[in-house]
Amino acid sequence: MGRITTAAFMSVVMAGSLLAVEPDPRAHQIARYEGRAPDMSKPVQVFILLGQSNMLGFGTVAGIDDERSIEHAVKRLSLYPYLIDEEGNWITRNDVRNVRVMNDRQFNNEWMTITGDYIGPEIGIGWHLGNVIDAPVLVLKSCIGNRSLGWDLLPPSTPAWEHNGEIQPGYRGTPQDPHAETEPEGWYAGTQYDNDIGAAKRVLSNLDDYIPGATEYEVAGFFWWQGDKDMRNAAHAAAYEANLVRLINALRKDFNAPNAKFVSATLGQTTMETGGGQGLIRDAKFNLANPEKHPDFAGQVAAVYTNPLNKGGGSSGHYNRHAQTYMNVGEAMGWAMVQLLDE
Repeated sequence: MGRITTAAFMSVVMAGSLLAVEPDPRAHQIARYEGRAPDMSKPVQVFILLGQSNMLGFGTVAGIDDERSIEHAVKRLSLYPYLIDEEGNWITRNDVRNVRVMNDRQFNNEWMTITGDYIGPEIGIGWHLGNVIDAPVLVLKSCIGNRSLGWDLLPPSTPAWEHNGEIQPGYRGTPQDPHAETEPEGWYAGTQYDNDIGAAKRVLSNLDDYIPGATEYEVAGFFWWQGDKDMRNAAHAAAYEANLVRLINALRKDFNAPNAKFVSATLGQTTMETGGGQGLIRDAKFNLANPEKHPDFAGQVAAVYTNPLNKGGGSSGHYNRHAQTYMNVGEAMGWAMVQLLDE
């Protein structure tokens, strides 16, 4: 780890544990990357981004007069100045690799910069991590939209459970209820978990294709932004906390990373007062970051409260494709991870 060179953040702390991270007005003073080369003698530090469409990212990139775009935010509002050089060109980090896969497809494999039509939280995450880690960093996103933790992403070892008298399928189970949602042939509980983890492992098995010259890696952390689909299913929302515990344990086992940190983010439209399924999902994320409720995760798990960072809209509408929402959440998640790593 190197020196932390980012601006101070205001943290909301409950029960002695970091539960939410919200940037103060100076939050966009993250240090500009000046071309420092990573120490290639050290293992690549891998951070895996998982979830559904919010993590996938729909922040608008181009359109200097489009108030939703990152171009407008940087060049009209002077936000996120670390993203551009003195001539106003997007900076490329040669120490943080940005890779995105979805099932069997690869979408990104480049040094981190602003590119394409949309961005997600990976930009803020990657800038924070690159500024404090001397080794090369791999930000590896493996996810797809419209997936639930209680069904599509159900972690291995999850047993069948009962909700209001109905049995919910465990990992690799199939619905017994003929009215259950239909899926492609062969789909089972946990199919998307297997797909996302399998895709990430394929990247890591060919590390040199992504970070030339790299031979070793360590999975140092996971980022999780998800819950929109679970909030619509009472059984999935009620089981979200238990399934989130299983998710962390399964990820650590699958990637041989028993000490990997875990940062989750709440849904942007969910306030502290919101009830129902959204409230259950919010509380589950906060509870895992609370050492009084989950002492096994003390100092290893953080949750970011994103409602104050949201520039409008909700998770179902991809926050109106507003780039500032994705940047703000990415910065907060990245800063939460930095604090966990620093511990």
